[in-house]
Amino acid sequence: MEELEDSFSGEPPIWAIFGDLMSGLVGVFVLLLVWALGFQLEIAQSLEEEVAKRQAEEQRRIALEEALADPLSTGRVTLHNGRIGISGSVLFASNSDQLQDEGRALLRTLVAPLGVYLKDREQLLMVSGFTDDLPIQKGNIYYKDNLELSAQRALTVTRTLIEEGMPKSMVFAAAFGAQNPVVSNADAAGRSQNRRVEMAPVPIVSNSQNTDKET
Repeated sequence: MEELEDSFSGEPPIWAIFGDLMSGLVGVFVLLLVWALGFQLEIAQSLEEEVAKRQAEEQRRIALEEALADPLSTGRVTLHNGRIGISGSVLFASNSDQLQDEGRALLRTLVAPLGVYLKDREQLLMVSGFTDDLPIQKGNIYYKDNLELSAQRALTVTRTLIEEGMPKSMVFAAAFGAQNPVVSNADAAGRSQNRRVEMAPVPIVSNSQNTDKET
C-alpha cells in the first residue's frame, strides 16, 4: 500500500497540467490578438495613405482644370484622361511650325500647373504632334511630309514650354504625323480637329528598369 501511494505521489496533479494548458492557450490567443490588431492598424494606415493620395491627385486635377478653364470653355483645348489636346489652329498657321501669339500665351499659362502636376506624380511630359491626312503642299521647301511637320510643331511647343520655365528634364517631343486621328478626316471640320498637339504625362523609366529589360 505504501508502494502504491509512493508511485502516485511522483505524478503531477491534474490541475497543474490543466493550468499549463490554459496558460499556453492564453498565450496563443494573446499572440493572435496582437497580430490581428497590428493587421488592422496596417490596413487603416494604408487606407489613410490611399485617401490622402487620392485627395492630392484630385487637387492637382482641379488645379489643372482651373488653369485650362477658359481654353476648355472656348474649345481651344480638350482634356481627357490627363491628356491635354490643343487645336493646331490655335498654335500654328497652316503648313507652318511658327508659334502664333495666341498659342504662346496659352502655353505660358500651362507651365506652372503642369510643373506641379508632373513633379508630384514623378512623371515626364510628352508633347506629341499630329496632322491631318492631306499631303504637304507641293513646293513646300520646309517639310518633306506630315511626319516632319508634326515633329517640328512638337519641338516648337517643347522649346516654348522650356523658355517659359519648364525644366528641360521634364519634357520631350514626339511626332505621329497623320497617325492616330481623333475623328475622321473626311471633311474640313474633322481635319481641323486632327491637326493638333497633345501633352500627356508619362512614367519616368529609370536606368535600372532599362537594365532589367535588357537582361
